[in-house]
Amino acid sequence: MKRLIGSVTVLLVTCCYLWSCEKDDICAESTPTTPQLQIEFYSDTNHSAAKLVTGLQVFLEGTTDTITLGTVDAISLPLLTNTTSTRWGLIYNKESSGLGIVPDTDYVQFKYTTREEYVSRACGYKVLFTLDDNSDAALNPSLTDAPGETSLWIRGFEMVNKNIETEDDVHVKIFF
Repeated sequence: MKRLIGSVTVLLVTCCYLWSCEKDDICAESTPTTPQLQIEFYSDTNHSAAKLVTGLQVFLEGTTDTITLGTVDAISLPLLTNTTSTRWGLIYNKESSGLGIVPDTDYVQFKYTTREEYVSRACGYKVLFTLDDNSDAALNPSLTDAPGETSLWIRGFEMVNKNIETEDDVHVKIFF
């Protein structure tokens, strides 16, 4: 009888110990977090034909860090979560007759609203974005040339999906 009581006591103590444990507060890498804006590049003359951008570099306005992406037909850009617009500089190293490779910088500004969504105790919140609609007063995204430059390499945009909730979808197409 003493063995039975001892075994039951050990079993109860072990069960109480295991039930009192908390789950690890580690955010798994596979957990979706704040998504980035997905952009694809297309031909200006054939809007269904993907086109490679040679020597593309990007930088966030107000920073000195330039990210070299190389030759790509799609990019992912993060949007600022503490404001309602983000302005990126896109540098296209294009071939110019007689001058060789010439960098051409265009600025693209995205305007949006944000909302926070709870993910988990370990991961916290993620921010989701909704791109603002175009209006007569303000285009979204808006495009400007770098100071001192006279031509834009980006010819136009198409907003494909204004809700930036995952990185699985293309959000904006850029034509050049």
